[in-house]
Amino acid sequence: MDLMKHVLKVLDDALHLQGQALNFDVNTPLLGSLPELDSMAAVALITGLENHFGVTFDEADLNADTFASVGSLCRLVQTYMGTA
Repeated sequence: MDLMKHVLKVLDDALHLQGQALNFDVNTPLLGSLPELDSMAAVALITGLENHFGVTFDEADLNADTFASVGSLCRLVQTYMGTA
C-alpha cells in the first residue's frame, strides 16, 4: 500500500480540497499553511485517518508537530500501523 497516497486522499476529503492535496509531497506544510486546516477540520482529518486505516490515535500524539507537514502526518499513521 502506498501509505502517503492514502493519507493524501483522506486529507483531501477531510479538508474539501477538491484534489489539490493529491499533488502534495512529504515536505508540504500543513498547519499554518492551509487555511482549510482549522480545529474542526483537524478533528475530521483525524477521524478520517482512524477510520481509513483502522487505528485509534492517542490524544497525546495529536499536537502541532503532528500536523506540521504531510510527512509528519504520514509518520503518525506509520507508527500506529506498526510500519515505522
